[in-house]
Amino acid sequence: MRHRRKGKVFGREKAPREAMMRNLAQSVILYEHVNTTLAKAKAVRPLVEKLISTGRTKTLVNRRKLAQTLTIESAVNKILEELGPRYATRPGGYTRIIKLGRRLNDGAEVAQIQLVK
Repeated sequence: MRHRRKGKVFGREKAPREAMMRNLAQSVILYEHVNTTLAKAKAVRPLVEKLISTGRTKTLVNRRKLAQTLTIESAVNKILEELGPRYATRPGGYTRIIKLGRRLNDGAEVAQIQLVK
């Protein structure tokens, strides 16, 4: 039974799952929209929201917090330089998930996660 268990496992061990989430979050930040499965989009949404909330104030501490999660320096810079000021007055809800239907190969639900303008 799965009582009180949070989060999805995606059939992966801990390290590959965290790497997948980190890479997906970086893609959402850099490209501002990514097509993926609905389950992965729902799982990465809280991570992206927390990263953007951290980057709303441009300090050295926040830069280092973002650099712990994001491996690409340009993603950290984009959060601090572009996304932080863009969402400075917005109290959350920086992403939206749009369902796109099912994938032909395996029938998985596909969705697009994108940053709100």
